[in-house]
Amino acid sequence: MIPTLNGINKAFESKARLGIMSVLMVNESVDFSTLKSLLSLTDGNLSSHTRALEELGYIQCEKRFIGRKPNTSFSITKAGSQAFKEHLKALEEFIKNTSA
Repeated sequence: MIPTLNGINKAFESKARLGIMSVLMVNESVDFSTLKSLLSLTDGNLSSHTRALEELGYIQCEKRFIGRKPNTSFSITKAGSQAFKEHLKALEEFIKNTSA
């Protein structure tokens, strides 16, 4: 029997989105600059991936000013945390079922 990839969430197939979700799973909140540095992404690349995850309801964005400087930070939502855990569980199951 060939194992299937049931439960794999297409929203997390991208290396960038997988990284964003992984960082946010273990941090309450992360600002744009830190996330960009941790994942070695360009501004545009990070913006497009965070926007997509935000539109899915998996992360939330907070824009504010710290002093006179704008600051954008991201945090994971309950729905995002649940979806990511289910994705990781599906990957683990796939790996277990493919060992010879």
